[in-house]
Formats: sequence, C-alpha cells, structure tokens
Amino acid sequence: MIRILHSVSNLDRGGIETMLMNYYRHIDRDKVQFDFVCNKLKPGAYDKEATDMGARIFHSPGLHPLHYPQYIRFFKQLVRQHPEYRVLEVHNGALGLYALNSAKRAGIPARIYHAHGQGLNLDYKIALKWVCKKMLRFNMTHHFTCGLKAGEYYFGKAVMERGDYVLVRNAIDVDRFVFNPDVRERLRGENGLEGKHVVGHVGRFMHQKNHVFLIEVFAQIARRDEKAVLVLLGDGELQEKIRNRAGMLGISDKVKMMGNVGNANEWYQAFDLFILPSHWEGLPVVGVEAQAAGLPCLFSSSITPEIGLTENAVFLDLESGADAWAEKATALLSARQERGNMRQAIVEKGYDIRVEAKKLENLYLEIYNSTLK
Repeated sequence: MIRILHSVSNLDRGGIETMLMNYYRHIDRDKVQFDFVCNKLKPGAYDKEATDMGARIFHSPGLHPLHYPQYIRFFKQLVRQHPEYRVLEVHNGALGLYALNSAKRAGIPARIYHAHGQGLNLDYKIALKWVCKKMLRFNMTHHFTCGLKAGEYYFGKAVMERGDYVLVRNAIDVDRFVFNPDVRERLRGENGLEGKHVVGHVGRFMHQKNHVFLIEVFAQIARRDEKAVLVLLGDGELQEKIRNRAGMLGISDKVKMMGNVGNANEWYQAFDLFILPSHWEGLPVVGVEAQAAGLPCLFSSSITPEIGLTENAVFLDLESGADAWAEKATALLSARQERGNMRQAIVEKGYDIRVEAKKLENLYLEIYNSTLK
C-alpha cells in the first residue's frame, strides 16, 4: 500500500474537499491511502470519516506570510518522521507554493499541483498570491486539473497544448443525486416549502461565489414571483453580510440559510432551480451534482462551459445585470418540466466516481513507482 499526502485548507465540505472524499471513498484503500496536511486548525466535517478510513491528518503552521520559515521546518520534520511519503498533491491555489516548495526541500520526488480554479480570491494576501502563482511551475513535477480553463490558468497554454497534464474530473456518486420525488416531498414538508418555487445555491460565502449579486438577483425574482424562496447551503466569512443585505432588501422571510449541511444530495431534490453566479470556477462539483439531480441550472458564463453536461445548463453573462438574471430565472421556474433520471447522461460525460476513482488509483501507483527508479 502507498500513501498519498494531500495539502488542503481543512477537511470541511468545500468543493475541493468533497471531490477528494468522493475519490477516497471509492479507491481501493488496500492499494492507495490518503493522508492530509490541513492548513487551518478548524476541525473539518470530514475529519472523522477520513480517519475512520485510515487517513492521518496533520496540521501545518498555516499559510500566513510570516509563517513560511516555520512551514518549511514543519514539512521537513514531517518527512523525516514519515519517509514513506513520495507523492504530494497540492490543492491550495496559488498558496500551494508553500507545500510544493517545502516538499521539494524535504526531498519528496513527486509533487502534483492540482488546479481547481481560474482566479484568485481578493484578500489581504493577493500580492503574495500573485508572486506564489508565478513560482508554482518551478516546484511542481506533475500537472492535474479539473478542467481545461483551470489548467491553462495555472500551467499556461504551452503545457496544455502539448498535453502535459492529467484531467481529473470532479466525479460524483451519481446514484446519490438522481431525482427522488419521495425525498423531495419529505424535505420540502419538513422545511415549510410546500407550494413554493425554490431557488437553490450551494457554496461557501466568499467573494468567488458572488453571493452579493445572487441576493440582488433573488430580490428581483421575489418581486416577480410571490412563491419564490431562496435556499442557501454553506457557510463562510460573508454570511452575515448577505444576511444583512437580505434584510435591507426586505426579503429575509424568503431567504433560508441552512449552513454547512451533510445532506446536500437531498436538498437538490427539494430545489426547483439551481443558480451559480460565480466570478470564476474550475469545474464546480455542485454544478455536476445539480445536473445529476435533473435541475435546470443557471450558470455564470465566467464558469467553464465544460460544466454544461446536460441540456438543463444555461449560461448568462454577469454583465447582463441582476434584472436579466431574474428574468431568465423566472422563465426557467415557469417552464420547469417533470424531472427525469439524468444518471446515464452524467455517466456518459465521464463523471461516474466508480470509473474515475479506478483511473486515479492506477495513476497514483504509476507515479509512485516512477519515483523508485
């Protein structure tokens, strides 16, 4: 058995971590095990499940600019204690340089950078992120990406044009998301949603996901449709700001913030429309899940068109404005039809986790064995 070390923020229910756990559940863990370096001290929702499956979880000093020397020392000590680590996979955006460079210094021969996005979140670290992004290519040995645009953003056109990358699809357990009318009826009943037109969104409350725009769009949907309700799954630093904005717009009674739930697969059944107006994405897992559930999906055109897996996917430019988005959303709600079983459509596009996990398992074994030569 080999062990793959993954660098993540923490094992919470974010898109990256959910993708990793999907793969972890379905690989042959007698052949490949996952371990995690978490760069936040906050416990994650997946911690217990991961450790129950055999994972080790380590906590780094964090990705603060002043912690870099400490981070290098941490990684060297980790590798001294665990010389079995020969493959590292990094999922931290531009700040993945911390783990890549530290692993390089510590002697880990295979250093995979996994591209998950096509933009940088604007915060006090933005200048550092730009510098780190430029240095990534000098510290990685393998290029993984969830989509073509994400790969081009982090690796450059030359890498993508010569095919020097691996497309690791954000695959899901499709059967968990296939439309189930019984689940829909139960969940809507439990949450007072009978007879409502439920607009759903799943995502962390952060700049990238564009909740500020989403709440403006929904305010206009609510003016057009008195039965409209917005359900938001997730948490994050901007949650209170969005809650306050809903109050200012007079729609607090129509907005349900459910937090970081463990049954998103059931919530998709209760939705009537899924909206994702992100400034950017790599290839969003939630977009795959929503389409697997047979939902009409309204995506920002900033998101890679690869996410259009079914005819239910509609794209709209953010520059069109909130009014145009509300008009399109209202039309999709009005035109909704009986939801069919989308399993085959998702599987045919290559997003079946059972198939993709076997491919990744073999790839890890190949990379690991190459480091022994």
